[in-house]
Amino acid sequence: SMPSEMLLKIFSYLDAVSLLSVGCVNKRFYELANDNGIWMKLYSGSSQPKWTVWKMKSKQTETVSLGCAALHDKKPGYWKKEYILKQTSAFKTRVMRLVKLLDPYTGLPCKNKEAMKVSGLSWIIVLKEKNGKEHLIEKPNLSFKDTSVTILWYGTDWPCLDVLSTLKLFGVTPLLPDQSRPPNKNGPRRFSLIAEYHLANLTESSVAVGADELVQLFSLSPGLLVGIWKEKNEIAFVMASLHYNQLLERSILGSATVQYAPPPNTPLLDDIDPEYGLHDYSLHLDLHGRSCMYLCGSFKGLFCRKGDIENGYLRLTVVSLKDNRKHLPVIGTLGICWETDVFKGNVKDCFVMDLTLLDETGKPFWCFSAPVYMELSSKASGLYDYMGHIYTADYVDSEGKVCVEFVWLEETKEYITVSLVLYISTKKVNSWYGTNY
Repeated sequence: SMPSEMLLKIFSYLDAVSLLSVGCVNKRFYELANDNGIWMKLYSGSSQPKWTVWKMKSKQTETVSLGCAALHDKKPGYWKKEYILKQTSAFKTRVMRLVKLLDPYTGLPCKNKEAMKVSGLSWIIVLKEKNGKEHLIEKPNLSFKDTSVTILWYGTDWPCLDVLSTLKLFGVTPLLPDQSRPPNKNGPRRFSLIAEYHLANLTESSVAVGADELVQLFSLSPGLLVGIWKEKNEIAFVMASLHYNQLLERSILGSATVQYAPPPNTPLLDDIDPEYGLHDYSLHLDLHGRSCMYLCGSFKGLFCRKGDIENGYLRLTVVSLKDNRKHLPVIGTLGICWETDVFKGNVKDCFVMDLTLLDETGKPFWCFSAPVYMELSSKASGLYDYMGHIYTADYVDSEGKVCVEFVWLEETKEYITVSLVLYISTKKVNSWYGTNY
C-alpha cells in the first residue's frame, strides 16, 4: 500500500547490491528497482579512471544538463545495465592485470592465487536431472599445486545417477565485487560455464580409472573424475582438475551458457629456420594425488627431428630408457585420495598429471590437468640397472599424447620413471607456428 514515490525514495539510499536484491522480491519492486534516476546516480558516482577526472570536471555542467534527457530517452533498466557493465569491465581488467606477470619456472601467471582471492572466485557444479530439475553443489575442498588447482565436491543428498542427464562446471564471481569487504554469498553472482559433461550411461561410456573397496572412478574429458559407490549406483564425489593456463579467463570471461574461447595464437613466421616449430620446447610435469606430490620435473631443449614425424605427430623424447641420468624416482605410492562426510579412501595406481609445454618463446603451447591410470605392461624390463615389472600410463586428447613408463623396484619399494615421450599433433604445430609439416 506504500506509494511508489516513497519506495523510490527509500530505494535511492540503497547500494547497488542491495538494490539488485530488493528487485527480486516481487514484480513491483523489480520495476521500481530498475528506476533510471537511481541507477544513473550510482553510475555517475562510481569510481572513474584518474585520467578522466579532469574531463569530468570540465564537462560537469554539460552532464547535469543532459541528465533529464538521458533519463527520459532511455528504457527502464538502461542505466542499471550500464552500471553493471561498467563495474564488471573494471573488475575483469583489475583481475587480468594481476596475471600479466609470468613465472619463469612454469611460464604461467605467478599471481593466480592472489587474482582468485581478489575476484572472489569459486567453483560449483550443477547436476541436471532428465526432467530438467537442477541441483547446485557448492562448498568444495580446494588443493593448489604449482600449475593447477584440484576441486573436490561431495554430499549425502545428491540425486541418483540413473535420473541425471548432465553435469556442468561453473566459475562463480560476485556480480558487483567490492574490494573493501568479503563477497556476499547471498548477493547477485555471475556464472561462467567451464565445461559440460553428459552423464547418461556414465559407467558404460566413460573410461574406468580405478577402484578401491568403496568406490569406482570414471574419467570424463576434460579433467573431471566421478566417484561412484560400488554398493549402489550413486555419485560419491566429483573431482575436477583445472590447469592454471587460462583458468581465470575460463572461470570469469565466459557466460552462463557459452564457454570462453581463447583467441587463436598469432604465428610468428620464420622463413630462415628450416626446422621452425621443431625445437626449443620446455616441459614442466607434475604428478600428484590431490593432496600429495609424487613427481615434479622440468625439462628444457626438447626437439623433434623431421624423421621423427609420423602418423600426424611430432615426437618429443623427454626421458629415454637408455639415458639413466634422466630417470626420475616417484616419491610415495601412486594413488588419488578422496573423502566424503563419513568415508575416506585412496584409489591406487592412478594420479593427476599436470603438463605444461612451452614453445621457444616461453609461451604455454599445450597444457592440461587430468586424471591418468597406470597399467601393468606385458613386457619385462630389459634394463640392467632395473629388474622389475614395467607399468605404463598414457594420456590422449585432440592436441597430443603422453606415454610414460615406470619400473617397480621391489628392493626399494619405489617406482622409477624410465621413459617419457610426448606426441604433438602436426595440426596443432602447423596452426601455432604457421608451418606445414
